Amino acid sequence: MKKNLLAALLPVIFFSCTEPEKKPAGKDTPTKSEATVKVLPPVSNYTNPDRSPMDMIYFPTDYPLLKMAGKTTTLPLMRIIYSRPQKQGRQIFGGLIQYDVPWRLGANESTEIEFFSAATVAGKTVKPGRYILYCVPQETKWTFVLNSNLYSWGLEQNRQKDLMQFEVPVEKTNLAIEYFTIACEKKSEKSTALIFLWDDVKAKLPVSF
Repeated sequence: MKKNLLAALLPVIFFSCTEPEKKPAGKDTPTKSEATVKVLPPVSNYTNPDRSPMDMIYFPTDYPLLKMAGKTTTLPLMRIIYSRPQKQGRQIFGGLIQYDVPWRLGANESTEIEFFSAATVAGKTVKPGRYILYCVPQETKWTFVLNSNLYSWGLEQNRQKDLMQFEVPVEKTNLAIEYFTIACEKKSEKSTALIFLWDDVKAKLPVSF
């Protein structure tokens, strides 16, 4: 009798142990095994993530949000596209960035600045248009340069295409900024100071429209 009962129960026990886990009715939540993340292998046709991320700033600084909210229909006054290298414990100015040597004001492609209307930069009139912006750093001052050699890479600049330059003093700060940073310090609706920060050095380039 016991043998017959055991024989009858074995298929039930086996089935209950091997039956797949059922999801609760009306729910699509995957089980732990189904939620396993699949990591794709590297694809040689694509580049790796950049260590110096690209950034874009506007003046007015909140221009894209204003446009999307329908609060402005005009063009921005200015836009800058640049890449942001990191300090990573290195000596920046006078070390990685040598004095009296042209620097692209960032990494990778040359930094580009676009004026959507005529601007006054450090007292000089600049026509609307898109330019390269780079500088020649010194310990107490930076010389910023507008150049027309667009869509270029690296430190090599075509000096024959330099258009205008602006000299401004630099100052030391109490902070060591890890990422090179460009930002707008608003003065009025049509006036700002472009701020350049990296390590413990700060430079300001006044711009008005």
